[in-house]
Amino acid sequence: MKKTEKEKAFKQEETWTWEADNHRIVRSIARTGPGCHDGCGVLLYVKDGKLEKVEGDPDFPFNQGRLCPRCLALPQVVYHPDRLKYPLKRVGRRGEGKWERITWEEAYEAIVQQFNEIKKKHGPESVIFCHGTARDIGTYISKLAYSFGSPNRVCFGPLQGHACFAPRRTTLAATTGGMEVPDCAQFFADRYENRHWKVPECIVLWGNNPLLSNPDGFLGHWLIECMKRGTEIIVVDPRKTWLATRAKTWMQIRPGTDAALALGMLNVIINERLYDEEFVRKWTHGFDELKKRVQEYGVEKVSDIAWIPKDKIVEAARRYAASKPAAIQFGVSIEQTKECVPTIHAIMALWTVTGNLDVPGGNVFRSSSFEYETTLREEFNPVTQEQKQKKIGTGIYPLLDQPYYIHAVGSAVIDQIWTGRPYAIKAAWIQGTNSFVCGSGDPKRVYESFKKLDFVAVVDLFMTPTATAFADIVLPAATYAERDGVATTGGNVSYIGITNQAIEPVGECKSDMEINLELGKRLNPEAWPWQNVREMFSSMLRPTGMTFEELRTRGFVYDAFGYKKYEKGLLRPDGAPGFNTPTGKIELYSTVFEKCGLDPLPYFEEPPESPASTPEIARDYPLVLTTGARTPGFFHSEHRQISLLRQMNPDPVTEIHPETAEKLGIKDGDWIYIESKYGKCQQRARLTTGIHPGVVNSQHGWWFPEKPEPEPDLSGAWLSNINLLLPSGWVGRSGLGYPFKSQMCRVYKKDEV
Repeated sequence: MKKTEKEKAFKQEETWTWEADNHRIVRSIARTGPGCHDGCGVLLYVKDGKLEKVEGDPDFPFNQGRLCPRCLALPQVVYHPDRLKYPLKRVGRRGEGKWERITWEEAYEAIVQQFNEIKKKHGPESVIFCHGTARDIGTYISKLAYSFGSPNRVCFGPLQGHACFAPRRTTLAATTGGMEVPDCAQFFADRYENRHWKVPECIVLWGNNPLLSNPDGFLGHWLIECMKRGTEIIVVDPRKTWLATRAKTWMQIRPGTDAALALGMLNVIINERLYDEEFVRKWTHGFDELKKRVQEYGVEKVSDIAWIPKDKIVEAARRYAASKPAAIQFGVSIEQTKECVPTIHAIMALWTVTGNLDVPGGNVFRSSSFEYETTLREEFNPVTQEQKQKKIGTGIYPLLDQPYYIHAVGSAVIDQIWTGRPYAIKAAWIQGTNSFVCGSGDPKRVYESFKKLDFVAVVDLFMTPTATAFADIVLPAATYAERDGVATTGGNVSYIGITNQAIEPVGECKSDMEINLELGKRLNPEAWPWQNVREMFSSMLRPTGMTFEELRTRGFVYDAFGYKKYEKGLLRPDGAPGFNTPTGKIELYSTVFEKCGLDPLPYFEEPPESPASTPEIARDYPLVLTTGARTPGFFHSEHRQISLLRQMNPDPVTEIHPETAEKLGIKDGDWIYIESKYGKCQQRARLTTGIHPGVVNSQHGWWFPEKPEPEPDLSGAWLSNINLLLPSGWVGRSGLGYPFKSQMCRVYKKDEV
């Protein structure tokens, strides 16, 4: 297709599909199935009913034509010979890998019978509804749970400490009343040309490598576009990433000490009076208390704690404070520390005291006028207040009893399955999560816990170790190329758009939304009154004034967006100026934390095991283990069977410094064991000077679809799973956070004893 033809096709109004160059081209938005954080615009090329290739949509403002390898590999996912294509029923013992093909009606009937029987005997709360990162399917899973009467929606099914996104959302909601993200012009359809936007003078990338992770809708190329326009970057990362080599300041931090660094930077900014005095005086609560607290974190002390030269800490603090505007981008690495809530609180204080809050190019509040997801989830909700009090974890962690935290508490779920107190957990709905391979510390305990359940149904694209080990019924999900959908966004932008079906589903696959609708109608027809998914989508879109078909013709719609919303009364329900917090101000001293029995000020606490907190353990396990760094081809535990992506990363890898490797007799490419007090696994050594000699970095989410499916192998689920080195019981005081990234370990060649 010639460029002029393509450009002409793009400009046709109300066009979402057209014919060109012997292909039907479908404009769509990439979302869940397979996993996707973001929602990039794609062009799906179809010939003779088959998806042949995927390209980025250059007219979609969000990604402007850029795509990651996972989108490009979508045809390999769709037509992979191991795709689940039909509903399956277990016919052997759990874990034997013996299945019988059944009809959809038989599958639904079995699930409804089991769930209703358990509901009658034990109450609807005895069924838990587990999901992965969910993205645009989370709303429908919530509705399935709540319409059944269960308050127990378990995110990441279950992730200990809910150490992904929920700590950010909860901490920021408690202290600022919303959710702030870096402003890279993503809220405007005309992007970098928008006259209201300002290029950030400085962006701090804190434990985040957006070029590979593109976290929660923050695309890495946005950062590059800002750098082209003059943005300088500061990088806080234990690894020398590509971005770290381009940074004005790179601080190679000891994993797990981020709160100390943030407090040290605040010490410099406050003591040198580099903060925005007018903003602090008018719009913050507790500055004097914060000023007193940061005196405990002098630069020399923080330098010793974090392994960062003190001059770099001072340089970074001064550069950030002097930049107007400046922004901070941080993500899951901060949340995957035990006391992540005070860490997030400290980082939030940096953008607050410098006046970089809700200004062009700073950290801005997301627009929130699109409430379509909430409307669908709560349109019919039989979960009474009494039933909500049965949510697993209620009363254990007061912060998680606040209205902005809706999930059952992952660590408490496992404990309750084991003890049966305060009530028994009997069944699980698991949708799009490979739970014990990817999402939890102490995976053997998670595995043994789910084995105790009476009934488990799983929805996925492929047969995973989770499905093999636990499922009684397995349902085949469609990819986004095989279904329609309303494309919702991550944490960093606010638009709505349409995922358009381009091809017929392989076999008898159904979309996650259709599965939930059809099962929901059987469990509670009053709550699911729609005849088909398009009716359901239109109901979901009702607050926008558009039907599904009307939005399809428009492709996407951006929400209205403006700055300094706190001055205009746009952040509070009562319309008054200020912030949606108890004091109406940004709470540097948190009244919510105080009420919940937590320290109202940010603080640093050593990880539960570290060179400083447990030197006796460090003698035998001298290396700090950080895990979970993203790789370009995989989405957590997905895509290991996709050849194009597996070629990019054929084996699990642990990065180790050459000096450390030489002392241990390890060469590049050797198979090694990584071992802690709690377990071990095997990966290949990758030697790099980009990591501290006292730190190793191991990949997460590994299993091997090419290995035998039945137990005990479970497709190699026990071979290279780095979470085998991580124990239970290390959840933060708030109930949020878990030290996935700061364990103590040792490494040695695999052929050694």
